[in-house]
Amino acid sequence: MKDGETAENKTPAGQHPTPMLDQLEDGPWPSFVTGLKRLRDTKGGKNAPMVNDLLGQLNKSYEERMGFWKGGTVSVFGYGGGIIPRFSEVSEEFPESKEFHTLRVMPPPGFHYTTDLLRKMCDIWEKHGSGLIAFHGQSGDIMFQGCTSDETQPAFDALNEIGFDLGGAGPALRTAMSCVGQARCEQSCFNEAKAHRGIINRFLDEMHRPSLPYKFKFKFSGWQRLCERHPPRRLCGDRHMA
Repeated sequence: MKDGETAENKTPAGQHPTPMLDQLEDGPWPSFVTGLKRLRDTKGGKNAPMVNDLLGQLNKSYEERMGFWKGGTVSVFGYGGGIIPRFSEVSEEFPESKEFHTLRVMPPPGFHYTTDLLRKMCDIWEKHGSGLIAFHGQSGDIMFQGCTSDETQPAFDALNEIGFDLGGAGPALRTAMSCVGQARCEQSCFNEAKAHRGIINRFLDEMHRPSLPYKFKFKFSGWQRLCERHPPRRLCGDRHMA
């Protein structure tokens, strides 16, 4: 927000004023606020009301220095993890974002995607969710953010239909990560994608039906540089040792 401007004379009718968030758009770096506003301002976007209320609640959190999300239980048939439930504690003020769940979806080994596949993901999430997707979270998952309880199962079914599965959450085996490996790196010392796929397939039940006392992660890097940053992110790492 520039000098002399106020939320009252800048905010269009129907939109929540976001003076605190506006400041995060200043400076040379890209801002997640700009992306959220783009979703909110999309003409004809069916999820614009949800994102508008999300921005309003987030601005309230910045002003009052309080988070207004609470957990709960949301799942799909046959799974005990992979979905992060978020219910708003200020839903009276922001009813459109009263449910804003996140689906954690496992990426392909090495993060290999086709543009056609990415477009299908975007279409699915615009239909069933908010349109907000993060590639990738700290856990390595594709984070499909902003879904109501009623749309959780249909969204998962659509993603599963194009070959994707939920990742880990809670006290369970978490989503694994592997570097791009042999596809582009001349330093690759083993087949990272094959190791990644084989290990996760072997222990998949530990991911979807949490039974561990704490989370457990695998990371796969093809050489000593540790592109997947093993030490801070995993409990078991696989790399070539000279």
